[in-house]
Amino acid sequence: MIWTFIQDEVLGMRWLNLLIGNVLSSLGMNVGSRLGGSIQFFIYDVIKITILLCFLILMISYIQSYFPPERSKKIMGRFHGIWANIIAALLGTVTPFCSCSSIPLFIGFTSAGLPLGVTFSFLISSPMVDLGSLVLLISIFGTKIAVAYVIVGLVIAVIGGTLIEKLHMEPYVEEFILNASAVDIDSPALSQKERWIYAKEQVVSTFKKVFPYILVGVGIGALIHNWIPESWVEAVLGSNNPFGVIIATLLGIPMYADIFGTIPVAEALLYKGAQLGTILAFMMAVTTLSLPSIIMLRKAVKPKLLVLFIAICTIGIIVVGYLFNIFHFLLI
Repeated sequence: MIWTFIQDEVLGMRWLNLLIGNVLSSLGMNVGSRLGGSIQFFIYDVIKITILLCFLILMISYIQSYFPPERSKKIMGRFHGIWANIIAALLGTVTPFCSCSSIPLFIGFTSAGLPLGVTFSFLISSPMVDLGSLVLLISIFGTKIAVAYVIVGLVIAVIGGTLIEKLHMEPYVEEFILNASAVDIDSPALSQKERWIYAKEQVVSTFKKVFPYILVGVGIGALIHNWIPESWVEAVLGSNNPFGVIIATLLGIPMYADIFGTIPVAEALLYKGAQLGTILAFMMAVTTLSLPSIIMLRKAVKPKLLVLFIAICTIGIIVVGYLFNIFHFLLI
């Protein structure tokens, strides 16, 4: 009962949706109409995601202050084999919120001599799974689905990194990265005040970068929610289309957004009848395989390794999408 209240009223902020609806109604707007419903959805989701985003960035950045690149490198360097991939994937959950921000860290870790498979586990996990996405997913999809999404994301990261390690793809990393001299400098110890200052700066910096994508994502979500016929969504992404997961994955790859801009679209698609696994595949593809991040990654690795990375992520995401659809069907 208490957790349901937290999920619906604290994280989901249903009270805010009712409040916005009442305010719009008092101003003479019909929130039951397409236009009124779209405006209510847009205002509610922008405010809700903004509040959660700023709070989550503050908390995550504070945690992240304990894991600067030098310390993360040392932590990952203590482990070997599959455990190194697991630790790298877990560290990815407390690092930047989008793939383009993760690539410079990936380059730094690779230049420092960490195993390539380990650094790729980090690269896959960092944009796909983070603590912020867990909380936001709970607010919309519920605890079980959110936790399952995070676990599956970590599994893809570990398997992907392990495969790259087993295939010995080191020759396909660009020479300037392999020849870079890593400077091993300990980060200065931060006081509690300095950690909170750092966290607040990260809130401002990340919010400026992310907010435009939130507006776009919520705008698309409002359009889907109130203007796209349910039959259209069900025909393309519903259970009657066996290729829905593949279509959603391929649609997500060229897009560029972080998890916070993608969730409103996913919420609207779920409301319109798209299958759960199909929606999660779309989210994973957008956050992990965005076109700008692929272009950036090409600067660091040669085409053969880049294609392998894209193939592993794409196949993994599609498999996960179908598995989620099957499990969701069995539970209904």
